[in-house]
Amino acid sequence: MAKRDYYEVLGVPRDANEDTLKKAFRKLAMQHHPDRNPGDKAAEAKFKECNEAYDVLKDAEKRAAYDRYGHAAFEGGGGGGGGPFGGGFAGGGFEDIFEQMFGNLGGRRGGGQPSGRGSDLRTEVTITLEEAFAGTKTTIRVPSSVSCDNCSGTGAEGGKAQTENCPTCKGAGKVRAQSGFFLVERTCPTCGGAGRSIKNPCKVCHGAGRVEKDRNLNVTIPAGVEEGTRIRLAGEGEAGLRGAPPGDLYVDIGIKPHPIFQREGNNIFIRVPLRMTQAALGGTVEVPSIDGGRARVSIPTGTQAGDQFRLRGKGFSVLRSATRGDMYVQVSVETPQNLTPRQRELLEQFEAEAEANSRTSPESEGFFSRVKEFWEGLGR
Repeated sequence: MAKRDYYEVLGVPRDANEDTLKKAFRKLAMQHHPDRNPGDKAAEAKFKECNEAYDVLKDAEKRAAYDRYGHAAFEGGGGGGGGPFGGGFAGGGFEDIFEQMFGNLGGRRGGGQPSGRGSDLRTEVTITLEEAFAGTKTTIRVPSSVSCDNCSGTGAEGGKAQTENCPTCKGAGKVRAQSGFFLVERTCPTCGGAGRSIKNPCKVCHGAGRVEKDRNLNVTIPAGVEEGTRIRLAGEGEAGLRGAPPGDLYVDIGIKPHPIFQREGNNIFIRVPLRMTQAALGGTVEVPSIDGGRARVSIPTGTQAGDQFRLRGKGFSVLRSATRGDMYVQVSVETPQNLTPRQRELLEQFEAEAEANSRTSPESEGFFSRVKEFWEGLGR
């Protein structure tokens, strides 16, 4: 079955910028992630398809090649692995075209050099704010290509390869095709650039040296990570062809919203509502901290809505450091509701006395004095 257009896979227009591509990829990766769709082969296939599309379109050079040549630019190596415009774009691709027009550029390039490096993979893990603070370990399931155990990744039955010149490229490792005024040279899709084919291919992997298999990987997430942090697991991506190096796995970290705390960098913010009487009379309140402990905050007499109190060293972990940020307690003053007759009577008495004493609410008194002066200035 023909591959779908990469822009169609991600659901973005062809002129989409980097942020649009990233947001679309993350949304689809979360939707089709195998951990969210256990046993769903269709979701697993879509997850791989999204990874492959994003691997190409996020890279400016690969994207330019794809926009011009489509999937043909990557034949022989998958989404980003081994085609002339894949992982080795800077050393191939357009340079191969110029070689045909102006010679070998000093003769430094030779045929028959296998590429075949496995594609990089990406996945996303969502953790709680507490786990981001303390660090955590988690296990992820990654659908990918792995080295074939039957042939030890060689692609040959029994692990001992008997080879012959590839019938497609005649041992050159590359094939040529006319494209307009250019003669385009690309990696041979049959031998993956090796120039040789295996006489006795493995019955399990059919000579590829790799098979499709889910893997469980342990990921250590350090304390202090932020939303969008990317962790690289070297060599844990897709296996290479016939013993070629594997790609890498990139794990993007997402953090769930917290019902109490808000994080800004290495600082933590918590909003504490106070009763009107608490704010007026002062006292102490007990608040939680992100490490699970408790902290007592002194509320001075006459505390106003919006006042903020700083607790040093009670904030978030600093990545790769033993220090911590600060916690800020932000005060809001709650207006009483559902008053009993007695409470209403007391508040009415309080209001009557407050009107006679402007010092009780100096901010209010000052505001309305300025309003009065404003109106008087207008002759009203």
